Parts: sequence; C-alpha cells; structure tokens
Amino acid sequence: MDDLRVRPGPGAPQGLRIPASELTERFTHASGPGGQGVNTADSRVQLSLDLRTTTALDPVQRERALEHLGPRLSSGVLIVTASEHRAQRRNRTSARLRLAELLCEALMPPLPRRPTRPTRGSQRRRLAAKRHRAEIKGNRRSPREE
Repeated sequence: MDDLRVRPGPGAPQGLRIPASELTERFTHASGPGGQGVNTADSRVQLSLDLRTTTALDPVQRERALEHLGPRLSSGVLIVTASEHRAQRRNRTSARLRLAELLCEALMPPLPRRPTRPTRGSQRRRLAAKRHRAEIKGNRRSPREE
C-alpha cells in the first residue's frame, strides 16, 4: 500500500501525504447481491486513520479536522467504508479517494461571517409592530380622570 496523497486546498496549501503505516485496511464480506462470489470474496474495504496521532497534520489542521469530523469519528479514528464495486482493488481505490476528499473538506478554514445590516423595510416593519403593540397595551389602561 502506498502513501495517501491529499490534493492541495485552502487548509493545506501544499497538500498532505499520509504515510501508509498510519492507514489501516480491513477487508470483509460485502453485503448484497454478488452471485457465486458474494460469500467468498472479501471485497468491502474499511480504511481507517487515527487523526489524533497522525504525523501528516500540524496542530491547527488536527484541531480543525477533529472539530469538523467529530460526529464521524470513533474515539478519534476516521473510518471510511467502500463496498460499491465487486473488485477489492476498486473498493480500495474508492475508499482512499473518499478519505482524501473528507480530509480536504475538513481542513478548509471556516468562512468568515459577513456582517449585514437589516433592510429598511424590515426596520419599518419592526417599528410599526412596536407601535401597534404599544397601542394595544395603552388601550388596556383605565382612562385618566381629568
């Protein structure tokens, strides 16, 4: 198995190279139809990477990836499963591509919030609603004696 390369992107300008020693592959029976070979061929691939201990990420990238991929992680380990192809080799390639794409998306810095102002119409509606509410409450008061 070769090192996994992640394309350059906003969070990793030079891209990433994940050493093959940090990737773990498991092969299992794929579910679903497959004819005679469905119970004999271990074609489903589970590719996993421990984001907490990998040397490919710097501390900022690690924090960003852990935060973005949090719901997908199992104790800090990112697991990608591929079983859409009948051939194990194609599933291995698919899992590696999916893992690289997930990491590339996770490393993107968050977009800054653009401050916006309320529109003139929304300001008018808000003030009109306040005047209307004040009038309703004013009508509840007992009349003043003069």
